[in-house]
Parts: sequence; structure tokens; C-alpha cells
Amino acid sequence: MNDLSPEFLTKSDYDRVLTLWNAAGLHIRPTGRDMREAFERQIDGGTQAVIGVEAQDGELIGVVLATHDGRKGWINRLAVHPDQRRQGVAKALVTAAEDALRAQGIEIFAALIEPGNDASLELFLSSGYADFSGIHYVSKRDRDDI
Repeated sequence: MNDLSPEFLTKSDYDRVLTLWNAAGLHIRPTGRDMREAFERQIDGGTQAVIGVEAQDGELIGVVLATHDGRKGWINRLAVHPDQRRQGVAKALVTAAEDALRAQGIEIFAALIEPGNDASLELFLSSGYADFSGIHYVSKRDRDDI
């Protein structure tokens, strides 16, 4: 069992984060917005915190990105290794992300959950989030890989 003590990660943890995202089955864009340079730039910009949980052996088993636009905080890229799910790792990461955002003066938290990801929806609902059915996510991108 893990001690579930989330810690801030750094730019040097990029490879570990990418490995975990892949293991967890996240849809990532390693040549676009999820590439090393973008990851580092977002950390340097001060609007992204990368928070992780490690197993006793030091393996990264959970990660989340806490970002904000100065008004609203976003919980992004929440991933837990498949062998470590249903042990409280995700809930600890969501709480840590909220705490990191609160420390920056953010009081509104949001997450986008892909259709069919019932486990994530259940996690956020049980953590006090409201499901605003009928809201549409729209996006405009300058490139396909971002």
C-alpha cells in the first residue's frame, strides 16, 4: 500500500509522467501539447503544477496537472497506474491539486471527463463536483497535434 503523500514533480520527471500516462491509457499528444518542451514551458510559466504519488519503491503511480487561467482551476491529465487503482490515489491527487490551486488564490475547480470514463466521473462527483449536463466543450486549434 502507498502512503498517498502527493508531492510536486519537476521538469525532470517528464519521462516518468509520460510513461505513466501511456500505462494509464490517456490520450496524449507527445509531439504536440504533451511534448517535453510544452511540459517544461507550462511549468516555467507558473500556471501548471505537476503533482505525483510514488509507490514505496519510487515508481510513479499517479499524477495530475493542476492548471489555471487566473480565474478558474483545471484538473488535467489525472492518471493512476492500472495496478494501483481503487486505492485512493486519484482522490489524494484531486485534493492535492485543489490545495495547490487554492494556494494561488483559485476558488473554482473544473475537470473535463471524456464520455465513457465512468470511474473519473464517479470520482469527481464523490469529491463534491457537479455535473453540468448539456455543457458543450468547443475548441479551436492552430495545429492538429496540440
